[in-house]
Amino acid sequence: MNHLLVLGGARSGKSRHAQMRAEAMPGELIYVATAQALDAEMADRIDRHRADRGARWRTVDAPFDLAEVVQAQARPGRTLLIDCLTLWASNLLLADRDMDAALAALINALDHAQGPVILVANEVGLGIVPDNALARRFRDMAGTINQAVAAHCAEVLFVAAGLPLRLK
Repeated sequence: MNHLLVLGGARSGKSRHAQMRAEAMPGELIYVATAQALDAEMADRIDRHRADRGARWRTVDAPFDLAEVVQAQARPGRTLLIDCLTLWASNLLLADRDMDAALAALINALDHAQGPVILVANEVGLGIVPDNALARRFRDMAGTINQAVAAHCAEVLFVAAGLPLRLK
């Protein structure tokens, strides 16, 4: 269980911190992208992030089948950076996928991963209660995913203003 979960709010520095931690590891680096370029702004954001990572990184897209990617890619001498679980939750919700089954498969894949995995997620439970059922369902899904993944990681950080706070 040599995995790291990096939590934080939007634009908190969590992805930058996770990338820095991954780049400090020896060996191969695999960026597991859960984002989908569904509009021009997101496509631009994805392109900027890809350019920021540099040549050492290889990207694997996994908007839905995260567990399968972890199973296929995790191995000694290779670090996986999954960014981010919150977008993955959104993808599952909007595609009406079974979140419980997907989360159980991800936890199983993490428990059996042969190399380090760094996971990034937004902490969405610190704000006001959403005013509609879909937003509340999303918040609840994200919280459930974060709690389950945190329980299976050796280290959990919360990043605010670019500063990491160790939770576990």
